[in-house]
Amino acid sequence: MPPSSPPGPTASAPASPAPEDNAPRSLRIEDWLTVIVMAALALITFANVLVRYFTNSSFAWTEEISIFLMIVLAMVGGSSAVARDQHIRIEFFSGNGSAQRRRRLARLGALMTALLFTVLAVLSVRLVWDDWRYEETSPGIGVPQWWYSMWLPICSVAIALRALGLFVRQGHPAAFAPEMIEGTEAAENTTAPAQTQKPQADQP
Repeated sequence: MPPSSPPGPTASAPASPAPEDNAPRSLRIEDWLTVIVMAALALITFANVLVRYFTNSSFAWTEEISIFLMIVLAMVGGSSAVARDQHIRIEFFSGNGSAQRRRRLARLGALMTALLFTVLAVLSVRLVWDDWRYEETSPGIGVPQWWYSMWLPICSVAIALRALGLFVRQGHPAAFAPEMIEGTEAAENTTAPAQTQKPQADQP
């Protein structure tokens, strides 16, 4: 007798929206800035290592530029993490409780982040103004100090705007719906590869 045909494929449950779908589409700005800054930082460091190896001396400007690029990288990465809602948090508080409680806690965190970086932007504008007014120069290569400090209010405003956008998105009714969490777990179970068994041949 021919082996019995395996049962037909069962209809899979509709996939729930991934967490990345909640992120804004304009994050390419932060992503490309991160790539550019990291590439520049790697090239500067590599060039300084080569020069020091072959000439026993190093560029005078590499340390100052590298510190500046690392600060910009941290701020740009912080803006991207705020927009994607991927900052470090205590999951005991942020992941437990009802959907309403988690929504209120998440929106409070986003609002406080926006407030913090708004204050930082205002204070850093005064710092840039003082650097420009008193013609402060950098200690390493002697360029105007405001060339560096001007990026602090710019990145702070970007983070504050990203936090406000996150605050608005978290107010959506479906942002913390319990069925979304259950749907994610069900999708992970249904998308796992099923183990197929070979039909055993009939014994003569």
